[in-house]
Amino acid sequence: MKTYTYTDLKDTRSGFGEGLLEAGRKNPNIVALCADLIGSMKMDAFVAEFPERFIQVGIAEANMIGIAAGLTIGGKIPFTGTFANFSTGRVYDQIRQSVAYSQKNVKICASHAGLTLGEDGATHQILEDIGLMKMLPNMVVINTCDFSQTKAATIAIADYNGPVYLRFGRPKVPDFTPKDQIFEIGKAIMLNEGKDVSIFATGHLVWTAIEAGAILAEKGIDAEIINIHTIKPLDREAVLKSAAKTRCVVTAEEHQMNGGLGDSIAQLLSREMPTPLEMVAVDDKFGESGIPEDLMVKYGLSTPDIVNAVMRAIVRK
Repeated sequence: MKTYTYTDLKDTRSGFGEGLLEAGRKNPNIVALCADLIGSMKMDAFVAEFPERFIQVGIAEANMIGIAAGLTIGGKIPFTGTFANFSTGRVYDQIRQSVAYSQKNVKICASHAGLTLGEDGATHQILEDIGLMKMLPNMVVINTCDFSQTKAATIAIADYNGPVYLRFGRPKVPDFTPKDQIFEIGKAIMLNEGKDVSIFATGHLVWTAIEAGAILAEKGIDAEIINIHTIKPLDREAVLKSAAKTRCVVTAEEHQMNGGLGDSIAQLLSREMPTPLEMVAVDDKFGESGIPEDLMVKYGLSTPDIVNAVMRAIVRK
């Protein structure tokens, strides 16, 4: 098992903030919009350096999406910022009609997704956003795993022409990916080559999968671990190649089982390469208020849960 180390625990939303500033310095057409959450979205530095390229919309998320779509007509590249629940569920009609259907070059950037939002509870812990967004034609869906990858992804989507949903979070997590990485939309990243089981993880669960891989190695199980940072377009080649080698699959994500990464991989495998598959995800439940670490255990998203899923998958070979 390849060893990964880190020197810092950083929140992924700060990676977005730094990436937005760097992208803004490179491209004067980049503008930012926020729904009264500048500090929470870490957009402060961009606002300070480019006040003329920032619009504070206030608590009017639907209006923010409409304004962003309109700005693209004049050649601007708008980045919208608010919590994931308000970035998707609250404004789904506006995204569908004004952004996805019209193929507008809007970057919908969303923080505070999933159970790791913690004490804010079910009303804010959206666990359906990836499913909502991946179902929209023309929409790219990205879910990054750490600070450095989020920064790189933010810079990369500025150069991509089309609608993008970028999901990140509030908790501080290990920052283990290369600081100088080049982010490739739709290209999975091999973290550990193995032969016994394929673990496809996304977002905060990537580090959890690495921890599970180390435990499995001690049990004599050689896990292949792949970071699926882009849910859509899915790296079909990487998934099929790995599944053909290991002949059993586990997916891991901080999202509903319905509509998430596991759902996408299950559809692909059922059509092209039927393979035993176990999903580590929230099983058709809303979240609740609590300490993030406790919630991840309660809802079955912890390191032991991935280990147990692997054991079940291997038995089904």
